[in-house]
Amino acid sequence: MNALGVGFALHPDLDYLELAREILERDADFFEINPETLWRPEEGRLVRNDYYPLYQQIRDRSGKPFVAHGLEFSLGTPVADDRPRSAAWLERLRDDHAEFRFPWISEHLGWQIGGGLQTTLPLPLPPTREAVEVVAERMRLLASVAGLSAFENSANYVALGDPAAEPAFFNEICRAAPCRMLLDLHNVHTQCLNMGLDPKDYVDRLDPDHVLEIHLSGGSASDPDWLDSRRVFRLDSHDGPVPEEVWALYERVLPRCRGLRGVVVERLNGTFGPEGVAGLAEEVRRAKEPLRC
Repeated sequence: MNALGVGFALHPDLDYLELAREILERDADFFEINPETLWRPEEGRLVRNDYYPLYQQIRDRSGKPFVAHGLEFSLGTPVADDRPRSAAWLERLRDDHAEFRFPWISEHLGWQIGGGLQTTLPLPLPPTREAVEVVAERMRLLASVAGLSAFENSANYVALGDPAAEPAFFNEICRAAPCRMLLDLHNVHTQCLNMGLDPKDYVDRLDPDHVLEIHLSGGSASDPDWLDSRRVFRLDSHDGPVPEEVWALYERVLPRCRGLRGVVVERLNGTFGPEGVAGLAEEVRRAKEPLRC
């Protein structure tokens, strides 16, 4: 399988797309999109929204590949508890794949649907055999759309079990589905900092042959006034430069990831202005350097 290089995350925001235009046209080798941001509900179904033709134009003008990175498929929700929503999701994904021909589809690991309620962000899973089986079933559904699926490790602020058991949990999901992993290195940095773990040991215990894609991003610290204890957490907020600790993890894991297909630099819309574009472009170029070796 051919590697795509270093990509950049697209967001359905005209100001963001204009600010990042030079990066999109010059520096990025491919684009990563969140499929849900191109949908809207209509008469009980999910249909294409008004950003769809804009992304088609970006694809046609650039000739660059698109990969899909889902936000809300809720990998930790049993399929039996979520059949109507899952069916609508997969119908929409198949239409997207027919249009954009995604080399793979990835999704955030965690659960968001339960008891008729939905959370905004994925919540953590316990590292149990039952959770492995639930996630593996949903990963097989995603693979039925594009042929190749991956899950992204999350940055959680609570743990349902031993957080040091996560690498083994991820390895087991990859074997059970089978599927691949999107290794978000800022999430590793954030998780280990907040949970008191060694990030080098954490990544060393992952099976590198499972890593399909790597994410590089930045974050910030929480406000001490949020908690009575005034404890400060690292946030996976995608609102700042990639920290040097994350670059060091990138250099550590990259030579071992023999099946790597792509690296994506992420920054959320609304978190930078014109003065920040040069730094973002430099991050994309810096991510490319070790790939050329």
